Amino acid sequence: MKLAILSRNSKLYSTRRLVEAARTRGHTVRVLDPLRCYMRIASDGFSMHYKGKPISGYDAVIPRIGASITRYGTAVLRQFELMGSHTPNPSDAILRARDKLRAHQLLAAQGIGMPITVFGDNPDDTVDLLSMLGPPPHVIKLNEGTQGAGVMLTEKPSASRSVVEALRGLYANFVVQEFIGEAQGADLRCFVVGDRVVAAMRRQAPEGDFRSNLHRGGVAESVLASTDEVDVALRAARVLGLSVAGVDLIRSSRGPLVLEVNSTPGLEGIEQACGEDVAGAIIADIAGHLLAAGKFNQ
Repeated sequence: MKLAILSRNSKLYSTRRLVEAARTRGHTVRVLDPLRCYMRIASDGFSMHYKGKPISGYDAVIPRIGASITRYGTAVLRQFELMGSHTPNPSDAILRARDKLRAHQLLAAQGIGMPITVFGDNPDDTVDLLSMLGPPPHVIKLNEGTQGAGVMLTEKPSASRSVVEALRGLYANFVVQEFIGEAQGADLRCFVVGDRVVAAMRRQAPEGDFRSNLHRGGVAESVLASTDEVDVALRAARVLGLSVAGVDLIRSSRGPLVLEVNSTPGLEGIEQACGEDVAGAIIADIAGHLLAAGKFNQ
């Protein structure tokens, strides 16, 4: 298999592990900086150059596209798709997952549990908008924040109004959600690859914080996800069109609730916490897809 990994930094843990897993299995792999890829788009066909030379013929492309380059990165990925390359996470699926509001709408439409979410635009509607959600605490999230950045907890109605008004003054896109107190600052990251949850870890927020992200000082441990949790994680990834996803859940009195579906989940935390070869599972799943489709001979 001829494989490309779209990543701005070949030294990142996740990128290095995918390269290692691919080469260990006998595949050819190259890391491409998506910002150095440039495209020719015409009715007679699609082509791509990279650092002055044409590139083509990749059986598969693994996107490791950061949030800051979502627009250009997904355009590059879409060009690869139009040139015939397979990807576990298509460009449109990444765009669906990156937009928290859109993702919540799509998941809720399929009956997937999540914290109640409200969204509005006009400042005159702020009080009524918050009344639709219920009393605080409220969780306010920037629509395209990552790794716990841009997530705030407000404990009084006045605080919620103040934060909402401040964010509107900055023309920020955000959603407001109910706070699930019984989760006690913990969530569950289910790592989906294809039709399986290959690893799961429980992340606990540090004392004094409610965000369990490892980049925010959270502590992770391997756990066995329940049947319901596995089912919800697989359904959430499927609804958004992702074959590789980190689905973040919280355990609540009304069952597992989806907090977020990450289209570019990091491998370091989950592999170290669970001792699983997640990178190898991703490569094996891509190879299996191509073999089933008759796209390459192993």
